[in-house]
Amino acid sequence: MLKLFIQDLGYKQKLFANDGAEVGLFKVFMSDGTCANFLYRIMQYCSSCHLGFPLAIFFQYLNKFLNQCVIGLRADFGEEFVIMHPVGVVVNSSVKGGQRVVLESGVVIGGEKGKTPILGSDIFVGAGAKIIGGVYIGDRVKVGANAVVVKDVREGDTVVGIPARAIKRTVDTDV
Repeated sequence: MLKLFIQDLGYKQKLFANDGAEVGLFKVFMSDGTCANFLYRIMQYCSSCHLGFPLAIFFQYLNKFLNQCVIGLRADFGEEFVIMHPVGVVVNSSVKGGQRVVLESGVVIGGEKGKTPILGSDIFVGAGAKIIGGVYIGDRVKVGANAVVVKDVREGDTVVGIPARAIKRTVDTDV
């Protein structure tokens, strides 16, 4: 659990550096969203231990109370998961996400008719975006602010609008 959290912080520091901000780990640790990330990782760890389930619920509610961020008990994100701004983030318990998933404020990743989204790796979800239902979000996808995703998104696409539509495709030739 601690290893995953440190990886999350390291990736958040890299994101800041990519935006031109040279910040140390302490400043990243003190930045918005880090508390929500930490409580999610503790909740995820406790949820995986059968005896820790009541503790998982406690940390889930603590995250809701302190950060206005609700992440389901069994939501599963890989390494380098970053919540930039936690207020209004809601993630269904059945959501699965790969590595390097970044969420901005007000993001909802929710189920519909018993089906929930699956997110690949290297995903950015802009403020206020919604990803709903049994959709698959491919690797290296950017979801624009306030977009509503209700259909699968191909690898490398940038999607915007309501309903979301692709406006840009990035083809990675290194793969």
